[in-house]
Order: sequence, then C-alpha cells, then structure tokens
Amino acid sequence: MTPQEIEALFTRESGAFLFARWGRPIAPVVFGVEEETLRTVKGAFEAVAVLSGHKLAETDPELGSNCMIFFFRDWAELTEVPGLDRLLPDLAPLVARLQAEGANQYRAFRFEPGGAIKAAFVFLRMDAALSRLPAEELALAQVAQVMLLWSDRAFRDRSPLALARTEAGETVILRPEIAGLIRAAYDPVLPAVTRDPAHALRLFARMEPAQ
Repeated sequence: MTPQEIEALFTRESGAFLFARWGRPIAPVVFGVEEETLRTVKGAFEAVAVLSGHKLAETDPELGSNCMIFFFRDWAELTEVPGLDRLLPDLAPLVARLQAEGANQYRAFRFEPGGAIKAAFVFLRMDAALSRLPAEELALAQVAQVMLLWSDRAFRDRSPLALARTEAGETVILRPEIAGLIRAAYDPVLPAVTRDPAHALRLFARMEPAQ
C-alpha cells in the first residue's frame, strides 16, 4: 500500500482529508441477534482490539455503551427503538432517506471535543445480500469499519476482508494491508485526529509490509 492509497482511504468524496481513531475504550453492545451471533460479533471486536492495541470495556462511564450495532429487517423498526432519537436527533429523516435509497447498512459517529471518535452506531438491514454472508464475515467487516473514521468511499469497491487458506480450509481475515494500517493508526505516538494529508506518510512509515 502506497502513501497515496492510504491518503485516499481517509479522503472524503468532498476532497477533504480527515483521520480519526477512538479516544476511549470501546464498549460495544449488539441488538437483534441470537446468542451465537452475539459471540461472533464480540469475538471480532476482541480480535481487532488485539490487532490495534486499543482497549475494550464492559461499559463506558459516560455513555454506558459507546458502540451500538443493530440488526433488523426494516428501517422503520429504528423509529420504534426507545431513546434512539435522542442519540440520533435526525432519526426520522435519516430512516426515510435510507428507505428511499434501498440501503442495507449505515454507520454514524459521534466525536470528542478534540475530534477523536467517542461513539459509533452501526445499522444493518438484513436483506437478501447481507443474510447470505457468514456471520464471521459480516461481523469482522463491520468492526473494521468502525475502528477508524474511513472515507465514505474507502470500501465502496473493495471489501476490507480477504480469504486466507489454512490447514482447516479457507477463513476470512482482514486484508493484510488493512490490518497493518489499523495497527499503525493506533500507534500512541500519532495523533488521534488530524486533517493533514501528510499523516498518510506517517502511517505508511509504521506499516509492516503485507505478507
């Protein structure tokens, strides 16, 4: 991965560069799934936390949970979730827009005063396309996409995941360059947030070559 490719992953469609990582431990909670899937999602968080060196927590002292993942069948269900409109004040028009677009997923972030990630909300409408995905693949992709404030077009054409061959067969992993980038992004020497495109060079310098 070149510095230019790294820069593109944090350059929004507007042309603005913005990098941000979490500024506090992640306290995830998952809604709308059975116990087996819940364990899979938590396992994905644990794996990416080990990769990045960032901490997980049972609860956030301010928010209780600061990373909420919702699985559901219809966008309209969100308007019935108690208190969700307080977390997302524009919930009603957002739901209307996502319904009109036929979207099957949406992520929203909240930020600390300095700009680091404070909270994330992941919404997954389990349409035919998402329902076909193995739980491990869906969980790992979503966790990877909330670890950093990626560009709105970062994974539009290519998933953050890859298939790896093991003795037990094929298994889904993060693409080595994405895993390396997440690890580099959480280097404590680097700032938690920056709008300077030169940050891509700092990340590049800390990445290990993909194997």
